[in-house]
Amino acid sequence: MKATFSILFYLKKRSDYSNGQLPIYLRITVDGKRAETSTSRAIHPNQWIASAGRAKGNKEETKILNAYLDALQNQIYEINHQLTVSKVEITADALKNRLTGKLEPSKMILEIFKEHNDRIEVLVGKDYAVGTLCRYKTSLKHTHDFIRRKYKVNDIDIKKIDHEFITGYEFYLRSVRKCANNSAVKYIRNFQKIVNICLDNGWLHINPFLRYKAKVKQVDRVFLNQDELDTIASKNFGSERVNVVRDIFLFCCFTGLAYVDVQKLKPTEIVIGVDGGTWISSSRLKTGTPFKVPLLPSALKLIEKYKEHPTCKVSLRTFPVITNQKMNAYLKEIAEISNIEKTLTFHIARHTFATTVTLANGVPIETVSKMLGHTNIKTTQHYAKILDIKVGEDMALLRKKYH
Repeated sequence: MKATFSILFYLKKRSDYSNGQLPIYLRITVDGKRAETSTSRAIHPNQWIASAGRAKGNKEETKILNAYLDALQNQIYEINHQLTVSKVEITADALKNRLTGKLEPSKMILEIFKEHNDRIEVLVGKDYAVGTLCRYKTSLKHTHDFIRRKYKVNDIDIKKIDHEFITGYEFYLRSVRKCANNSAVKYIRNFQKIVNICLDNGWLHINPFLRYKAKVKQVDRVFLNQDELDTIASKNFGSERVNVVRDIFLFCCFTGLAYVDVQKLKPTEIVIGVDGGTWISSSRLKTGTPFKVPLLPSALKLIEKYKEHPTCKVSLRTFPVITNQKMNAYLKEIAEISNIEKTLTFHIARHTFATTVTLANGVPIETVSKMLGHTNIKTTQHYAKILDIKVGEDMALLRKKYH
């Protein structure tokens, strides 16, 4: 919508004024918001026509003053026209700053992005997980590389972030970086958070994401079926390290804990639940959401197994968890030895709990959602495809009845 603006020249009277000349001020109003500046001229109130905003009389000095005010007014109209043609948001401050030659300080997008990441780094372990910081650092690197490639500079003013920038960045992620759809969308959304910071602070006035839409594609979640779970549980892999990784992986299959949550799990978070049984009572590092999980006998045996482990005693943790990267390397070895053709990663344990261990055994989806610490049941419903298996099993029983 086109901005409406008005111009007014007026005399600014001081509180202690008694007589003499008063300074002439210019007031610019755009959509009800004002900006004022001095014209560097003054006049006696008796020589001023307030309704016209001009000096009265036919003296040469009066004509010169009015001509000067007319020139200022014409300048503002021209600036307004330039901003309109350039599709820059018109504000009273913008018009005033252009008139007086005072430019608004530049805000650089990567500088703001880095400051955002620095703040997250300070809060890692409190409000954010290490993985979140790594994700934003990767996003910053991709954004920097795109700007270097397209604009041949190390950083750009946030005012240059527009729809063309967003679509160009997305194309770069998909083509040059070879990102899959969901990875590209993830990086774009990380960048959108930085744009939102600029909008919230008033540094950017037009949202470049207004007409941009990106959709995450549903990906089938990999999980272990009961036979695969039993195979891994029954094997001795001949290596203490591999066996430890297997045990921690199985514990997460029986509890639904993510890697970061089993890594930080303390013995003090193993408590007696409302039913008198042993539960985990903790909160997800990723979201801070509290969760409680009643422990199955298999999970309890694993806790007991590592109770006296030297690493656990020193770290005051329930399990001797190594890095996620090393865990995943050992899991590939476990899959190969167990003749499991799926690409085994630690997060598959959480998927297995949600599907094979709970939903497939008739545990209501609301209960599963609560144990997983999901804030929205829609997240849990992604696992509900396993219910097709459950439906098949139930209908098989029904077929026998009506055979």
